[in-house]
This record gives sequence, C-alpha cells and structure tokens, in this order.
Amino acid sequence: MSDPLHGSCLCGHIRYQLATPPKAVSHCHCSQCRKGHGAAFATYGSVPRSALSLQGAEQLKTFHSTPTVSRQFCGQCGATLFWSDSQGDYPDWIAVALGTLDSDFRPSSQKHIYTASKAPWYDIDDRWPQEP
Repeated sequence: MSDPLHGSCLCGHIRYQLATPPKAVSHCHCSQCRKGHGAAFATYGSVPRSALSLQGAEQLKTFHSTPTVSRQFCGQCGATLFWSDSQGDYPDWIAVALGTLDSDFRPSSQKHIYTASKAPWYDIDDRWPQEP
C-alpha cells in the first residue's frame, strides 16, 4: 500500500490514519457488536497498534465489555471506532471499525463470525465464509 488510509468519527473530532492496510476483515454478528453498532453486524479490520495514528485522541472513550476487551468510541458523537483484546492472541493489534474509513479500501478476503448469534431478521447471502 503506497498511501495510508484515513478515517474519522461521525462528527470529525477524532481522525485516524492507518500506515498498513487492515487484515483479518470480519463481519461480527455477536450481540455486543450488534448493540455497539446498532446494526445487523459490525465490520472490523485489524492493524498493528504501531500502524494507527490518532488526532483528537482526547475525545476517545473506552468501554470494557469484558475484563480484557476494550471498545472505543468518540465521546462527542458516539461513533464506534476501535476494538481490542489485551489478553487475546494479538494484544499488539487493534481492530478498526471499517465503516469509519474515509479512504477507499477493498479487502481481498472477508468472513462472518459469531453467526450463531446473528440477528434473526438478517440473512447472510454473500460468498464469504461463516463461523458459528
């Protein structure tokens, strides 16, 4: 990737730049992601924490949905921005809510996760793999 990707929250108080393209693009159907996004699923892509640059970080708020999982959002507009697990397999990585990207990004692969708890009113009808 030659140019970094850019993103922001709804109100623009928080802006970020990604020095590397997101990996492991997942559409998460767990109830926490659905509630956090107010949608059928949340789409995230992960980057090393060192690849994320923030402007307006003082507006960033954190909610610990479990003892090790942090969900971060803008304190002004409430837009969901990031997700991380300090005890997971990749503690030095952060997941970015891809709906907040302002740059064009087309992942080469994607997957649906936690499909066993998906919204009953949403049917997954794309070609990407599904994990319960």
